[in-house]
This record gives sequence, C-alpha cells and structure tokens, in this order.
Amino acid sequence: MLAGVRILRIAEDGAVPHTVADLDRLLAEDTGFVWVDIPHCDDAAARVLSDTFGFHHLAVLGCRSRNRVPKTHVYGDHIFVVLHAPEPGERGHVHYLELDQFIGANYLVTVHGPNNPAVTTAAAERETREARERIDNGRLRPATPVALSHAVVAALIRNQEEYIEHVTADVWALEQQVTGGEVTEPEAFLTDLYRARHGLLSVRTMAALSDALYTHMAQLSGLPEGQRRAVGDIADRFTRVRRLADGQREYLQGVIGFYQSLLMVRSTMADQTQNERVHELTEATYAQNEEVKKISAWAAIFFAPSLVAAVYGMNFKHMPELVWAFGYPFAVALMIVAGMTLHWVFKRRDWL
Repeated sequence: MLAGVRILRIAEDGAVPHTVADLDRLLAEDTGFVWVDIPHCDDAAARVLSDTFGFHHLAVLGCRSRNRVPKTHVYGDHIFVVLHAPEPGERGHVHYLELDQFIGANYLVTVHGPNNPAVTTAAAERETREARERIDNGRLRPATPVALSHAVVAALIRNQEEYIEHVTADVWALEQQVTGGEVTEPEAFLTDLYRARHGLLSVRTMAALSDALYTHMAQLSGLPEGQRRAVGDIADRFTRVRRLADGQREYLQGVIGFYQSLLMVRSTMADQTQNERVHELTEATYAQNEEVKKISAWAAIFFAPSLVAAVYGMNFKHMPELVWAFGYPFAVALMIVAGMTLHWVFKRRDWL
C-alpha cells in the first residue's frame, strides 16, 4: 500500500489523478506523461521504482538514504537528480530537505526525503504541492516532464531565495544592534552572528552544487533545444541564488568584523585601565615601603641610645662604670656614636 502517493496523468486536456494500479497502462500510452509524487520511499515505493519503472538499484537506494550533497546520474532513458532546499531549525540548525527526481521521456517521478523527524510534511512537500496547485487552477500546463521538473525546481529555488531573505532580516537586526550599541550579551550575540553565517553558507552550498549539476545537464547531447533552455534557465537561477548568498555573507562578515573590532578596542581599553590601576597601586606600594624603611631606620637609630641607657639604668651592684669618673661621658658618647653609625649605614643604603 503506497500511502500518500499522488499520480497525475498530464496531457493537453488537463491533469487527471490515477492510482498505482494504472501506472503500467499510463506509461504505455503515447500521449501525455505521468507524474508520480512519492512523499516517502518505503518498501512499497521502492518496489514500484524498481519493478514498474526499472530504475537502477543504486538510484532507488539513493531515494531511501540521505544524500548529503546534490548529484545527478544520466541513464539510458532517464536522468536521476538529487537536490536540497533549506528549512530553518532550532538553534540555527539548517535542515536539508531532499528532493529526488527521475526525469524520463514520458514521466516525472519525485521522491521526498528521507528528512529529519523535526521537519513537517508540509515543509517537505512544499515544492511539489505548489506545482500541483498551479496545475489544478490552470496556471501551469507543462507539456513535458522537463517542463514540470522546471516548475518544481523553480519553486525550490524560490524557497532558497526566501530563506536568504529570512536570514538577511536577521542580519540587518544584528547590524542595528552593533551600530546602536545595544549588545548586552556578547557571547550570545556572537552565537547569533555565526548562526546567520551558517545559514547563508548552507544555502550558498546548495545553490552552487545544484548550479554545477544543471550546467552539466544543459550540455548533454540529444537534449531538445527547448528542454536545454529550460535546464539552462534553472542553472542561471541557481547562480543567482549563490550570488545572493555570497553578497549577504560578505555583508554579514563585515558586521562580524566590525563587532570583533569593537570587542578588541574595548578589551584594549579595559587592559589599559587595569594596567594604569596596577601601576598606581605599585607606586603606592613602593611609596609605602619607602616610608616603612624610613620609620624602621629611625626606630633603629633611636633604639641604640635607648639600649645603652637601658643597660646603665639597671643599677646592678657590680657595675664598674657607675663609679668610673668617665662613665657618664662614655655612655653619652657611645649613644652618639651608635646613633651616628646606624644613621650612616641606613643613609648609604638609601633608607634615609
């Protein structure tokens, strides 16, 4: 049971929905072509791709597994193309919404995913839903599978452009915060800047690789001129998306550089202020040390006479100097000599 698969037979008289049971008959008809849109390549869808269409097993495997980069393979009767569209996720993550296409002479098979579980079905089927709605209201009448593929891929490119517009709005808001001096949390602000840069780089990579694919497809031999122009137009649109992303990325890089310069200037000024404060503290500490040395020196100078006076003030019984006629002059002279000697020593050592 193929759940969610939509099958349209598209001809001059319009588009008519069908079921999987009608595929063999539809593919055998000479008029019109068939569009099969598969929302998810499960086992049942893989059997249809392999048994009904006879696609290469590696191409079918490519529909069932994640393809990290766009790619194309040219087979004998069809072309297999893998493209990606961006979808914003949480915390700056960019989801790569995969769209696989098998483009044949009388059919177009589009396969979605596999995608991250966080991606909604509406987002995953955005491009094919838009093309189907245009067919239903008569605004799109594709005559060939290549023309229908052109419409689907054009919708994918518009989504890439809308994503760039979304990121650009964020970039402008970030730039206004920088120039207005409204950044209060530098770490969180830098995170927002680099998330925006990541988004632009992601869509730029998608467009650049897809541009290379379609430029190569436009050079394939045997491609009718009208279809070659359609493929070339897609390549030109991918080139435009890449240039848009490059321009906004350069603008954002200027904002990042400006903010980093502001941070460097602020850091330099803060370091200079801190150095000045350290210098002032050092000078104060040095001056305090000088004062302490002076106080200590004078304390030592006055301590020497005090020591002599203290010794002679003990009044012990057996002190010869007490009855010596020159005892008093000797004590005074000793005090003076000791004080002057200490003064000379401290002076020589620049303590005074």
